[in-house]
Amino acid sequence: MADQEAILSALRTVKDPELNINVLDLGLVYTIQTHDDEVDVEMTLTSPACPAGPEILRNAVGALEALEGVSKANVKLVMSPPWSPDLMTDAARDELGIF
Repeated sequence: MADQEAILSALRTVKDPELNINVLDLGLVYTIQTHDDEVDVEMTLTSPACPAGPEILRNAVGALEALEGVSKANVKLVMSPPWSPDLMTDAARDELGIF
């Protein structure tokens, strides 16, 4: 089983291609759970119609399954609660010019 820090590091490599900011800093990841050699993630998108959604989800699965000790990653897309810029880190808001 991968540890929490390895999982977070893997998810930091997954970027929204339109914003070029990782999914953690954007606040897109809502929950992370591990059991045995599986990782379950619930995440959202900046918009329900985000054209990069399938790519982001695919990249999240790939990043997690590349970790030693992870045989399967289940990434579930959820739209509730809806994403808002308030979920972003200060660094992400600064990068996008949102104050």
